[in-house]
Amino acid sequence: MRNDLNKRMNDMYQRDCLMAWFDVALLWAAVIFVLVAILGIVQDPNIRLVLYVASFMLMLFNTASVFAMTKHFKEDKDFIYGLDIKHLDANRATKIKH
Repeated sequence: MRNDLNKRMNDMYQRDCLMAWFDVALLWAAVIFVLVAILGIVQDPNIRLVLYVASFMLMLFNTASVFAMTKHFKEDKDFIYGLDIKHLDANRATKIKH
């Protein structure tokens, strides 16, 4: 029983990490796309510099926050995913009874 619970928690953790990093990749793609599109119409070098710095900071902080989040999820996997599985199983049992 405990092995099944560990497997379910690991599966949930892996899925959460995959989706979080997929979202980071999409953010990078969107920011780069918008930056390239905007740089084509912005001629002022000061504004271009601000756009570069702001884009870099956005991607840096977002990437760092997802890294910290996935690290925290790994450290507290038993608590976070154990509670989720407990509630999922309780909801599933309730639906079967009705």
